[in-house]
Amino acid sequence: MSQTPAAGTPTDAWAYPPVRVGLVGAGPWARTMHARMLAAGPETILTGVWARRPEAAAEVADASGTRAAGSFEELLDGCDAVAFAVPPAVQAALAVRAARAGKALLLEKPLGAGLDAARAVADAVAEHGVVSQLVLTKRYHPTTRAFLAEAAGLEVAGARSCYLHGAFLGGEFATSWRLEHGALLDLGPHLLDLLDSAVAPIVSVRGTGDPRRWIELTCEHENGAVSQASLSGSVRLPRARTRIELFGPGEELVYDTADIDHEECWPVLRREFAGAVRTGTGTGIDAARGLRIQELLDQARPQAA
Repeated sequence: MSQTPAAGTPTDAWAYPPVRVGLVGAGPWARTMHARMLAAGPETILTGVWARRPEAAAEVADASGTRAAGSFEELLDGCDAVAFAVPPAVQAALAVRAARAGKALLLEKPLGAGLDAARAVADAVAEHGVVSQLVLTKRYHPTTRAFLAEAAGLEVAGARSCYLHGAFLGGEFATSWRLEHGALLDLGPHLLDLLDSAVAPIVSVRGTGDPRRWIELTCEHENGAVSQASLSGSVRLPRARTRIELFGPGEELVYDTADIDHEECWPVLRREFAGAVRTGTGTGIDAARGLRIQELLDQARPQAA
């Protein structure tokens, strides 16, 4: 594949040796995002791909100019950091092993399929002192960062938000874990993270509906504000819709991803992860943040199940 960085790559020179990253997973997300991003460099080198299906790992590795590892242990032996693009239940178990081996972690959301698994990952990261970072993709786009910076100066009384698409209706992203757990675990982390950051820390969240069809979350915030989040991956739309509206005594503030190019996220994500690994200083979008989000998901799950 081409080694030309994607649009939006920071232009200042990279001052450190590239981080050697091994990739776990060979599904559609691993193929279209992780492998492509990590192989593009210059901050990272994709040193290998491992998956439970060797033929799939070989296909992704060949397309990315790297090799397929014969085992998870072999992957660990050849890298400084491990990126995960697998279902949450698989990620949680392997991430703990990688942290014990002293490897930095690039983690998908949610951390695990349940709260105990997520806590095990966060505890392993803390115990072994490894750098971790979450692939909350929208957080790495300048539009999102501008929204959060502006929101920090607002008095917010209430908020409405949604994350809606039709990927669960069919196609390669209608994977088994998404169809089983639905939008709460897959899309919920994005909105809960943004509402928790833009409005005020969430102190409680209640869920109603069916996560596999449509789920509504009601969040109460530390500052007394209330926010709503509508989530579905099973509605027919021409394109994914992510929107947050903040209301208060001043003018409303709207965040809408309709016009943003998500390709701009990947080089920022790659560079910040590599910088965190080389300096030992995380970005705050890490396993501890992932555990915080998982705690909120766990509050919503009983009412939504």
